[in-house]
Amino acid sequence: MGKSLRLSEKWFRRGLWVVALVFANFLIGLGSTVVGDLPKVEGALQLDDFLDRPAAERARQQLRSLRAEAEAADAALAQAQLQRSKAQSETQAQRESFNNWLATRSVTQRAEQDPEVMLRTRALDELKRVEQARQRAVQAQQQAALDARQAAAQTQKQLDALEGAARERMREAAQRLELRVFLYRLALTLPLLAVAGWLFAKKRKGTYWPFVWGFIFFALVAFFVELVPYLPSYGGYVRYIVGIVVTVLVGRYAILALGRYLERQRLAEQLPDRERRKELSYDVALARLAKNVCPGCERPVDLKDGKTDFCPHCGIGLFDHCGACSTRKSAFAKFCHACGAGAGRSAEPAPTAAPAVAASADPPVAPA
Repeated sequence: MGKSLRLSEKWFRRGLWVVALVFANFLIGLGSTVVGDLPKVEGALQLDDFLDRPAAERARQQLRSLRAEAEAADAALAQAQLQRSKAQSETQAQRESFNNWLATRSVTQRAEQDPEVMLRTRALDELKRVEQARQRAVQAQQQAALDARQAAAQTQKQLDALEGAARERMREAAQRLELRVFLYRLALTLPLLAVAGWLFAKKRKGTYWPFVWGFIFFALVAFFVELVPYLPSYGGYVRYIVGIVVTVLVGRYAILALGRYLERQRLAEQLPDRERRKELSYDVALARLAKNVCPGCERPVDLKDGKTDFCPHCGIGLFDHCGACSTRKSAFAKFCHACGAGAGRSAEPAPTAAPAVAASADPPVAPA
């Protein structure tokens, strides 16, 4: 169709397409802002909103107390282990000293040293008792720390069970929230899509077509960008079912549209040649001729052989002869390309010959 447009008209159309795209861009920005704010209609979900709060608070307090007890038991255990190590070191040092002293006494065999043997033995026994007491303290602290950790682990399990049930309820609530937000998007997008469909069917060739096409672009972006990616899945069932329904609806519309088109073509091919050419748009006819197809039935036709004047498929006239100069021209042209006569103008009478110039009174001179 572009070949049949005037140069200025081409540039005006390009400018209007720019207007359509700019208009669509602003609409898309506004729509994205509105759709982005839709989730704010619903409050944010918190895990505590789905917990048994009294039980969870008791478990958390008990867990904090048990963890504090475990930390205190660990600190006391560290101190007890340090005291045990010191007692063990003292006992070991006293035992070595005692053994050395015994070795010396066995050499000298002095009887007056027997009371000192008893004294050193009692001192060593006392250190051993202290070491054993430190060992019992370490074991007691180990038991206390173990009890506190086990109690904390048990309390943590109870709290985890409460939070697990709360997470399941929160997940279900999140699915319901997602569905509600999707329905908000659907309620906003479907009317836009319906209006865009009506505009495409009724107004796409009207005076304000740039705004019509801009709105159509906006509705398509709103559907495919703002709605389809947020379609709930539910394991894929919803998306597959929606895809099947949309495909069936679009396919049914395409099949019915093809049937209507073929019926219109069949009825149009039964009309007289002149009426068929009148019903065809001038620009559409020229665009189809430029593609070497029949403007009437849109089937391929060889238009460059210089002999085909009628479509061999539907019989519509493609070429005729100018009524003024008899030049072969397109039957859809408004003016003859050879003489400029209008397509519907009858042949003008040929201009009469100019009167002959009067002969001179003098007779012609005879050649010598």
